[in-house]
Amino acid sequence: MRDRTPIILGVVLFALAVVSMSMFTVDKRQFAIVRQFGQIKKVIKEPGLNFKVPLIQNVTYFDRRILTMDTPEPERFITSEKKNVLVDLFVKWRVADPELYFVSVGGIESRALTRIEQTVNAGLREEFGKRTVHEVVSGQRDDIMERMRVKADTDARKIGVEIVDVRLKRVDLPTEVSESVYRRMEAERKRVANELRSEGAAEAERIRADADRQREIIVAEAYRDAQSVKGEGDAKAAAIYADAFGQDSEFYSFYRSLQAYRETFSDKGDVLVVEPDGDFFKYLRQGSGRTKPKAE
Repeated sequence: MRDRTPIILGVVLFALAVVSMSMFTVDKRQFAIVRQFGQIKKVIKEPGLNFKVPLIQNVTYFDRRILTMDTPEPERFITSEKKNVLVDLFVKWRVADPELYFVSVGGIESRALTRIEQTVNAGLREEFGKRTVHEVVSGQRDDIMERMRVKADTDARKIGVEIVDVRLKRVDLPTEVSESVYRRMEAERKRVANELRSEGAAEAERIRADADRQREIIVAEAYRDAQSVKGEGDAKAAAIYADAFGQDSEFYSFYRSLQAYRETFSDKGDVLVVEPDGDFFKYLRQGSGRTKPKAE
């Protein structure tokens, strides 16, 4: 019995080794393919514990997360105006069909990136060739990215890859082109500014003319109203004077004479040369008790 112990122990260890070699786990961030002599026997898309035939079957893992393809250097594209633009972009992609991905590119990420890059570059050259510099820089940028995503995704599906997004991080003009474009943009902005200034000046003149017209109308209406009120006041004053004169004409004449004296002799230096027997001094003579001499 003691002689069989090492054999039994060896068998147990061998069995444990075989079992351990036949088990493998798939993480939730992975796909797995079980191959036997180069042929795909099973595709595992769900995480968990799985089994394979040891020494005969092999397991290949693929990352199921969204990956990024970022261009190291800006790519040069030509617009419909035959002008160059420098484009910096990135692509978000992931493995959608592990079996097709393995068959198409051998499950090698660099080969998949080369295929994706070629597809995206070809599509962008086509899209940029239809548009002007202004359109690719700002006007139709979102449309280009969406069209490029659809085109790239259609081609990438052939190798088991899904294109999640295509983004243009930056679209710049080469140095030799940007200076002339900026000068043209500056001239255009100055032209628009001059047009706006001209329109503003014309509008200001119109407003000033309208304000002057309204001012003249207001002044004329105010003068008319003032003259009307003044006329009514003069009429009332004349009526009052006439009524007062009608009640006592002699007192009214006396009062008017006193006013005339006051206004005439308001300053001590005033001098008036008139005949002493004139009507102007009528009430002065009466006050002093002198009477007008009778004519002989």
